[in-house]
Amino acid sequence: MAAQTDSDPIAAATLLFTKYVNLERGYWPAVGDLYADEAVIRNRRRYPSGEVRELTLTTAQYRAVLQKAMPIARERGDRSRYSDVTYTPEGPNVRITATRYSELKGYSSPVSILVARRADGCWLIYEDLSESQP
Repeated sequence: MAAQTDSDPIAAATLLFTKYVNLERGYWPAVGDLYADEAVIRNRRRYPSGEVRELTLTTAQYRAVLQKAMPIARERGDRSRYSDVTYTPEGPNVRITATRYSELKGYSSPVSILVARRADGCWLIYEDLSESQP
C-alpha cells in the first residue's frame, strides 16, 4: 500500500500523504501499511493541567492499535481534517507538516511526518510526530 513513484520526492510525498488521509478518513487500519517497520511513532499528549505525556510506539504496536481503534473511531464519528500542509525536502527525504483538526474533540494540533524512499522505490513513513489532547 506504500506510495511508489519515479517522480520527484515532493510528488511522492504528496501521493503518500493523500493515501494516508484517505485511508484515515475511511477508517481503514491499512493506514499502518504506509509505515516502515522501523518507523518512530511519537505522540505528545497535552492535558488541561499543563502536564505532557509522551508515548512512543513501534510500527507493530501502532498497527495493532489501529486494528482496535479504527472501528471505534468510525462508530464515534472521530474524524480529522488537515490544513496548512507543507512539504519540505530533508536531503533525499521529505518532511510533511500539517495542522490536524479533531472534529470530535474540537481542537487543532501539529503533525510532522518524515517520508523516505526505500531501496525498492516505495515511499514510506519513517517518523510520525504528533500531539493530542484528551
